[in-house]
Amino acid sequence: MTVTNLNRAGDQHAQERMDLAAAFRWTARLGMHESIANHFSLAVSDDGSSFLLNPYGRHFSQMRASDLLLIDANDPANGKRDDIDDTAWCIHGAMHRNHPGARCILHVHSKYATALASLKDCSMPAIDQNTARFFGRIAVDEGFDGMGLGDEAERLTTTLGNKSVLLMANHGVLIVGETVARVFDDLYYFERAAETLITALSTGRELRVMADSVADKTMHQWIDYPEFSDRHFAALKDILDTEEPDYRD
Repeated sequence: MTVTNLNRAGDQHAQERMDLAAAFRWTARLGMHESIANHFSLAVSDDGSSFLLNPYGRHFSQMRASDLLLIDANDPANGKRDDIDDTAWCIHGAMHRNHPGARCILHVHSKYATALASLKDCSMPAIDQNTARFFGRIAVDEGFDGMGLGDEAERLTTTLGNKSVLLMANHGVLIVGETVARVFDDLYYFERAAETLITALSTGRELRVMADSVADKTMHQWIDYPEFSDRHFAALKDILDTEEPDYRD
């Protein structure tokens, strides 16, 4: 099999584009997208202000590396462009502008994460190793006031603080990190963890919650597990290279 455009001539962000396009494709395959809504972004400058973003109206399942827009978080003119969704510009622009550690930002309204975000108590107790993965890593935004425009978007950057997961009450989930592989791995496992929790809650029976010390130990074991997220994402790209190689175009 020939892999197309592995080294895109003249594009210094070729690998970043392909990785982000792969994340879009797999999010659609897993049914974690919503229509043409939701947005992923990836900083490509040292200060994080220059970033890649999906264009308004392009479906996750058809995203290609060349579709991704390169925009400047400090240029307000981007908020008036027809090819940039308003909420994408507001939320991701604010995050990249104000939170240098948020290199990659994946935001979805996936089924189980959104169900969790819709509960009055949207905490995630550690009831298995997947829920324990996020022990102490989740910030909850409880100030939903519309669709993430203006002040709403600016507030989210403060609410996230030093956490890597922002559960947006009445909205969805936003996950940040250093690389596409690591953040996508977190996104995948957060949805799995939310599914387990919602399923367990639906039984009406008491949850078996592990001790904080065990949850913390498990969380750090996940973080320290050698190359797990990179290998997971590489395996997903291998499948795309065979079945949907145009994601690299």
